Amino acid sequence: MEQICRILIVDDEVLVRQGIKHYLDWEKYGFRIVGEASNGREGLEAIERLRPHIVLTDIVMPVMEGEEFTRLIKKRYPAIEVIVLSSYGEFDYVRSTFQSGVADYILKPKLETQELLRVLQNTAKRIPGIRYTGEGSGEAPDAEALLEKLASGYDAGETAPPDVLAERFPHDEFVLIGRLAPAGRSGGEARAAEPPQPLIERLHQALAPGAMGEAALGAARAYGLPTAASGAAVGSEAALVGLEAGRRAALVAALRSRTAERLPGTDSPDSPAPFWAVSDAFTSLTEFGSAYRELRELLDYRFYFPDRVVMLREELPVLGESLPAFDLRRFTEEIKREHFEDAFRELRQYAARMADDYRSTKVGLKSFLGNIIFNLITLLGNMEYEASDLDEAKYGFFRDIEEAADAPTAIALLERFLQQAEDKIAEHTVQPGDPNMKKLLAYIEEHYAEPLSLTGLGRHFHFNPSYLSSYFAAHNKEGFSEYLNRIRVTKAEELLRAGELSISEISGLVGYSDPGYFTKVFRKQTGFSPSQYRRQHPAGK
Repeated sequence: MEQICRILIVDDEVLVRQGIKHYLDWEKYGFRIVGEASNGREGLEAIERLRPHIVLTDIVMPVMEGEEFTRLIKKRYPAIEVIVLSSYGEFDYVRSTFQSGVADYILKPKLETQELLRVLQNTAKRIPGIRYTGEGSGEAPDAEALLEKLASGYDAGETAPPDVLAERFPHDEFVLIGRLAPAGRSGGEARAAEPPQPLIERLHQALAPGAMGEAALGAARAYGLPTAASGAAVGSEAALVGLEAGRRAALVAALRSRTAERLPGTDSPDSPAPFWAVSDAFTSLTEFGSAYRELRELLDYRFYFPDRVVMLREELPVLGESLPAFDLRRFTEEIKREHFEDAFRELRQYAARMADDYRSTKVGLKSFLGNIIFNLITLLGNMEYEASDLDEAKYGFFRDIEEAADAPTAIALLERFLQQAEDKIAEHTVQPGDPNMKKLLAYIEEHYAEPLSLTGLGRHFHFNPSYLSSYFAAHNKEGFSEYLNRIRVTKAEELLRAGELSISEISGLVGYSDPGYFTKVFRKQTGFSPSQYRRQHPAGK
C-alpha cells in the first residue's frame, strides 16, 4: 500500500520551521509536514509518535545537537532518511553526519523553495512504498490531509469540494474525541518505558465489529487528527469519529465500558485512568471548527474534574454569575493591619470558589495562586516578619503549582503555604524573652477586670489561640487561666485589705461576674475565703 511522503522538521528557530511549512502546497508534490520539534530530544519523541519518512534537521541546536540526533535516528530507525540544514562554517559537523548515513544537506542561507523541493524529491525517490510523482498526483486529497487542514483552521469549503468530503467521510453525523497524554512520559523516561497506546488504535479496537456490539454502534469509523494541529492542547490526541445518525449515546457508553475494562497492556496499574472528551454531534464538516474548539475546552476542563473518565458538555454543572475579581487591595490592607485571620479566611473562601468554577481556566487559577503567594511573602517581609524561609521556598511553590495536575492539588499547595505563613506570624508575635511577650503580659495586667479569653487575646494580637495556650504552659509554668486567676486574686487581696468594698463588689471589679465562683478561685489560690482573708488582714494593719 503506497503512502504519502511524511516529513518532520526539527529546528530550534520557530521562524525557520514555520517558513518551511508554508513554502509550498506540499500535498501537491506528494509530501506532508506531519510535525515539528525544537531540538533533538523532542525530535526523537516526535519520531516515535509520527513515524516520518524524512527528517529535516538543523545541525546546531540546544539540548541535543543535530550530529547526535542523526546518529540516533539512523541507529533506531534506519529506514528514515535525514536531510541536514547548516550554516556556513559548519561543514565539519555536516561531514560527520554523513558518516551516519545522512541523505543530503542544505545551506540555510540558500534555503530557497526550489532547492528544498529538489533535495526532497531526490531523497523521496530512494524511499520504497510511498506515493510520489514529483509533480503532484492530481488525485483528491486523502482523509488525513483534509483533517489536518480542518484542524489547522481551514473552513470545509477551503479544503475540498463538497462531493470530495462526502466521498472521504460518508457518515450521517460526527463527533470529535480527545484524550490527554498520561503524565510523566517525557524525556528519557518516555524512551525507556513502553509508549502509551495511541488514541486512534484504542478507538479502532473499541469500534471494531463485534467489539461493543454492532447493533449499538453501527458502521462507525475513526480518523486520527494530526498531533501538531494548531491550537491543540499540550500532550493531547484527537480523532474524528463518523457515526450513523443518533449513535453518539452508544459511542459514549462504549467509551465508558472500554475505560472500565482498562485494556491489557495499555496502562500500568499506577497510571492515571483513561480519560475521554467527547464533543456534541454534528452533521456536516462545515461545523468542524466549532466542534474542535469545544473539544479543546473539554480537555482543559479535566483540570477541574480530575475524577471524571468521560467529559461531556451536557454533564458540566450549571454555573451562576462569573466570579468577580479578587479584591487584592482589600486583602493587602487587611494584612498591613495585621488582621491575618480575616484576610486568610477570605482568601481561602475565594480560592475554593475559583477551584469550583471551571470557567476560571487552568492558567488563570495557577497565576492567581502564584501571585498571591508572591504578594504575601513581600508584605510579610516589609512588615519585618521573619519570612526568609518562605522567600527561599517560594520558587518551589511556584514550580509545584505550575506542575499541579488538577485544581484540588493546586488548592492544597496554597493551604500548605498559608499554614507555614501562619506559623511564621505566630512565632513573630510571641517568642520567649521577646518584647512582644511583655506586651502580652502587660495587656493582661491592664485588662484583667474585663472578660478575657484566649480567643479574644488571639484576635487582638493576631495569632492562633491554641498556640497561645501551649506557649503559656511551656514558658510560664502555668496555663493562661491559672495566670489570669493569679493576677485577679492578687488585685482582690489589695481591695480586701483596703476594707472599703463588699466582697460582691470586689468580685466584679477583678473580673468575676459570679461571687460564688470568685470565692472558689480565691480559696484555691490563698487557702482562705475572701471573708476569712479580710479578718486575717483588717484594714489599716
